[in-house]
Amino acid sequence: MSTGTGTGTATGLAEPVAQGWTLGAPPADYVLGHVRAVLADRVLDDALVAVRDGRIAAVEPHPAGLEADVDGQGLLCLPGLVDVHSDGLEKERLPRPGAELPLEFALLSFEGKLGAAGVTTAFHGAAYEQSHGRGLSRSVETAEQICRAVEARTNGMVDHRILHRLDVRCPEGLAALRRRLDAVDGVALVSHEDHTPGQGQYADRRYYEQYLMGTRGMSEDEARAHVDSLIEERDGRLDIREEALADLGERATAGRVRLLGHDPGSAQEVAALRERGGAVAEFPTTLAAAEAARDLGMPTVMGAPNVLRGNSHNGNASGRDLVGRGLVTALASDYLPSGLLAAALLLAEEGLATLPAAVGLVTAGPAEVAGLPDRGSLAPGQRADLVLAAPGRPWPVVAAVLRDRTNGIAGGIATGIAAGIAGGPEAST
Repeated sequence: MSTGTGTGTATGLAEPVAQGWTLGAPPADYVLGHVRAVLADRVLDDALVAVRDGRIAAVEPHPAGLEADVDGQGLLCLPGLVDVHSDGLEKERLPRPGAELPLEFALLSFEGKLGAAGVTTAFHGAAYEQSHGRGLSRSVETAEQICRAVEARTNGMVDHRILHRLDVRCPEGLAALRRRLDAVDGVALVSHEDHTPGQGQYADRRYYEQYLMGTRGMSEDEARAHVDSLIEERDGRLDIREEALADLGERATAGRVRLLGHDPGSAQEVAALRERGGAVAEFPTTLAAAEAARDLGMPTVMGAPNVLRGNSHNGNASGRDLVGRGLVTALASDYLPSGLLAAALLLAEEGLATLPAAVGLVTAGPAEVAGLPDRGSLAPGQRADLVLAAPGRPWPVVAAVLRDRTNGIAGGIATGIAAGIAGGPEAST
């Protein structure tokens, strides 16, 4: 891969630009050439992408003889991936039990993994709940720490954002989230969830019991008794659940939050979500719920790990099956950023979606889910968040990421393949 100097095109968009820059810090104006550009409806082979003021100015066939600022060497050029539901920061902070790392360091470390996965916009889950039952200790205090750390990280290679997650049966979480949302400037992304065994994600409570036996060493009887106790305790908080749903519905209707319903399990639940002002069905657990979301015109999010595995680890709907039925708008990493592009290209390889449609599940689709119309496609006017990737068989490899710098966020490189270009426009690898 090499850098050079643009010499002009029919559209006049490849004029000479800055000299001696690297893919890790692209200028506001440059021309990327000789790539396979994945557009919304087709793949444009040997394409040129012109960037002006940090925005895509043109995507067109690369004229013969034209030297671009960056030679893409036939790699796929994709919009930067958008991840609307990432819990990976929690695991990065606690890589093993008892080994908690400073949150700011964990965010920086996790940013490297996001970049290596081609993710340029990430919504980190801040869980407003008090729980210890799924291998991670979640608390209101931790959620607020995550919000502060994410908001402070403004100069990285990823646009870090927050997905506010509320356990609707947690009074402490509801009170804290209310304070948080009252202070947020703009529209917040909020997901409401209820992980009480016997409904939602754990509609079949046996999966939760098996989890307890496998991770906490409980016997079958102990796990069953623990789940019985948990259900009884949480059933005493149904009034909190109704209060939380009413509050979020009011905020959604007023346009102060963009509301996602987590783990809807039936058409009735999806209809109720829409009625209260919900905009997105997140991880529907059944075919009926996904079909209801489609019928109501609601975007639907599924997990990329589900697609990679071919099924849900909790016995719920298969993401791969729902994609094949045309019922999925976006894939989220859940806990595995590298799974996003891998899942998308696997869907294309297996013929469950065209390559443009599959890439759209991790770019334009999640941008729609998050309400971000300025990113997610290779089209004029969009942010110049670009990913260069080798498709590979069976798995893709992200070669480099170029980030829009106009909002104070620097570009980033995912691997070392372009390290040789730092010396100037003539250097190459």
